[in-house]
Amino acid sequence: MLSIRRLDISDATTLIAGARAKAQDIGVPMCIAVTDESGNLIAFERMDGAKITSINLAIDKAYTATGIQKSTRALGEVNQPGMPAHGIASALGGRMVAVGGGVPVLSGKDVVGGVGVSSGSPAQDHEVAQAGAAAFCETPS
Repeated sequence: MLSIRRLDISDATTLIAGARAKAQDIGVPMCIAVTDESGNLIAFERMDGAKITSINLAIDKAYTATGIQKSTRALGEVNQPGMPAHGIASALGGRMVAVGGGVPVLSGKDVVGGVGVSSGSPAQDHEVAQAGAAAFCETPS
């Protein structure tokens, strides 16, 4: 039997709060999504002023980071012409996102979910997603 820690709504709230705090700190309202270990949405927040086009992007960034067990920024690096993952963004009905803003959530070495963020630049989105994941890692399990 596979035994990994599962994220719950309390964990998702912690992840979102960490991301929201960073977004407020940099002054960019964001859409923030949290998925479980299977890439299914647990929780979502759209900060006041966040772009409506970023809703699905945030969700799909969390889904992608969970599925590939790496950041979407790392996927973007290998999705360039001539690179091994070029064209992967069209996979899975277009849900694979190869732009910064999605990071896996870890419990020890296990990927237990993902956090996806969208509305800023790819670098800002990545920074905010990392802050969300870091808030989870700082809380006792």
